[in-house]
Amino acid sequence: MVASPEDAADLRSCFGKDFLIVTPGIRPSWSAMDDQKRASTPQAALKNGASYLVIGRAITSASDPLGTLKKIEDEINGV
Repeated sequence: MVASPEDAADLRSCFGKDFLIVTPGIRPSWSAMDDQKRASTPQAALKNGASYLVIGRAITSASDPLGTLKKIEDEINGV
């Protein structure tokens, strides 16, 4: 199911650990929220039970998309 990061926790508790939750609107803590109304950091979305994160503009509009992806990965892993 596609759901906001804010709704992921309720969905996870209702449908269990095997239910897939895709969360768009993911922004790293250092990224601008732009026009996102229900955005979340990767860590918060994962903590709320997201299975997959949709991270778009933070990567696609970066001058170094691969470096940005690595920075996001480090943020998720707490590096």
